[in-house]
Amino acid sequence: MTPQEIFDNLQAKFGDAIIDLTENVDPWIRVKPESIADVCHYMRTDAALGFESLMCLGGVDYGDHLTVVYNLCSYAHKHTITLKVEVGREEPKVPTVEAVWRIANWHEREAYDMYGIVFEGHSDLRRILCPDDWEG
Repeated sequence: MTPQEIFDNLQAKFGDAIIDLTENVDPWIRVKPESIADVCHYMRTDAALGFESLMCLGGVDYGDHLTVVYNLCSYAHKHTITLKVEVGREEPKVPTVEAVWRIANWHEREAYDMYGIVFEGHSDLRRILCPDDWEG
């Protein structure tokens, strides 16, 4: 599937929870934070999409907001896509995708530790790199 076909599929299923598609060297789709877990579950379980692999999940600090970046791959269909969720700095909360891809456990802990992004529903959200008493 092309990035546009993936975007159209998601927008047909989730409506305005799928904000926009940016097509460049690495196309990405912006998703509303509260919908990310449902969107990811659908992307893994839908036969036409089949994104069985979360290759990477990371945080990005843009100064005025934080972003969680999800790099997904379907080996069966040989397509990839990136999802992005933007959250405010004041209350950076995003639902966990740990139930969709177990590897998200470690990636979300790192984003929590480095950027303070809280992954709601995470089974073990605690620091993974910095000491427990770290402030910053």
